[in-house]
Amino acid sequence: MLDITKIGTYRENNRLEAKLATGGLPESLWETYSAFANTYGGVILLGVEELPDKSLRIQGLLDAEEMAARLRAMLDDPSVASENLLSPGQLRVVDTNSGRIIVMEVPRAEQRLRPVYVGGGLYTGSYRRCGDGDYRLTRAEVDAMLAARR
Repeated sequence: MLDITKIGTYRENNRLEAKLATGGLPESLWETYSAFANTYGGVILLGVEELPDKSLRIQGLLDAEEMAARLRAMLDDPSVASENLLSPGQLRVVDTNSGRIIVMEVPRAEQRLRPVYVGGGLYTGSYRRCGDGDYRLTRAEVDAMLAARR
C-alpha cells in the first residue's frame, strides 16, 4: 500500500507513475492506464511531480474533485478507454499537507479483458509497462492477448 506521507522516498517504477497534471489531465495518462491494466496494475498519482533526481514531490491540484469527476466520466467512454477497471474506491482525491492529489489505483485487467486499449484503437492504443515507461504493444503482442481470451 502506498503511504502518501512518504512520497519523497518513492520513485517511478513498473507499478508507480507520477503526473504533475497542474495544466489539466495529461494525454499520457491514458497510455499509463492501458499499460498498467495490461501488465501488473499500478498507481497513478496526479498532482505529483518527478524531480530531476527522480524523487517525487506533491504539488497539489487546484480543482482535484472536478478533475476526478472528469476522469470517472472519461473512463466510462469507450472512445477513451476500452474498459473501466476501477471500482469506486480506486479513484480518489487525497488531502495532503502540500495540497490535494488524485490517486488512481489501476488493477491488472482480467485475461478476458486484455488488452485494455485507449483512444479507440486496439492496435494503436494498447500499451504495456516496462520499468518506468509505457510502450505500445506490437501487433503480435495484441494478437497473443486476444488469443489468450478464448
